[in-house]
Amino acid sequence: MQPALVLVRACLLVGLIVGLAFPATALAKTRLVRKFRPGQQWVYQTAVTTEVSIRSNPEGLKALLPPSPKAITTRQQNTITVRSIDASGVAVVENRFDRFEFDTHFDESLPEDIRQAAESAQAEFARLLNGQTLTARYDRAGRLLGFEGAEEALKQLDLPLQEAAKQTLRVFLEQLGGGALYPDHPLKDGEEWKMSLSSPPTADFPFTMEGENVLRFVGKTRHGKIKAAIVDVHFTNQLKPSAASAQRDTAWGQLQAHGMGLEMSIQGEGQGRLLVALEDGRVLQNQSKIRQTLKAEAANPAGTRIDAAGPLSLEIESQTTIQVDESGQLRD
Repeated sequence: MQPALVLVRACLLVGLIVGLAFPATALAKTRLVRKFRPGQQWVYQTAVTTEVSIRSNPEGLKALLPPSPKAITTRQQNTITVRSIDASGVAVVENRFDRFEFDTHFDESLPEDIRQAAESAQAEFARLLNGQTLTARYDRAGRLLGFEGAEEALKQLDLPLQEAAKQTLRVFLEQLGGGALYPDHPLKDGEEWKMSLSSPPTADFPFTMEGENVLRFVGKTRHGKIKAAIVDVHFTNQLKPSAASAQRDTAWGQLQAHGMGLEMSIQGEGQGRLLVALEDGRVLQNQSKIRQTLKAEAANPAGTRIDAAGPLSLEIESQTTIQVDESGQLRD
């Protein structure tokens, strides 16, 4: 064998051994980027269940709250269509409710007429939302900027249920956008990264929020025929209502009318697993659990008729389970 050929083969062998021992990390890394394109269309199946519990000191303080559901369940099929993208990268996305079911469960101690009125209102809400199209706006990173189109349907509900339904819709739209998910660099298997959840209050979401997402790239898989990244997520956040929203709230207004200044916040945490399409960064599947606790405290001023040891307090805890799956078929 010629010396030159022997040398070439030796170099190839060494290169192969080195490559096996020290694989090129650049080739092993994965980039997750949200890419909206006009005309894109998908169908999603979603189920959201929220259970609510209320505690107060004294126990009778809960009576100042309007009737609130103990549990809220939604089940829906939605067709998502990207309509346009402006020069700043904001995507206008239409979300049609092909099917929407909305169910609430109230405490059995409530008078029958109140429960029947609530059931009638929720049936009308579901009827109006079926076939309705919401228009949502997302920034380049998939963060929800706002949405419209549900106003008439929401008006059918009493205020406490109206706000709960609105925030349920918001959570659903946020999950589809994938906001606070995408890193600014390629990822290697097992890598963790953090994304800020902090934001100021807006007209649609009147809360100051502080918090962060901690995410981990688990690896790759397939969702049907689509190549996907597996991402585990854990988040913590704290929300405080804007002064204007607290003043508009019926329950807090009644407490303030008794001379009770309020300190209120919402602590949240959650975890879940996402499947994210490698081709455009859209969320293919989301299985998450979220726990939020609203705490409100007020000094017990002299002269009030409320008998309580220590500060007056109200605590509302919600446990939410979210299941989102991109699918072309309706699952029953």
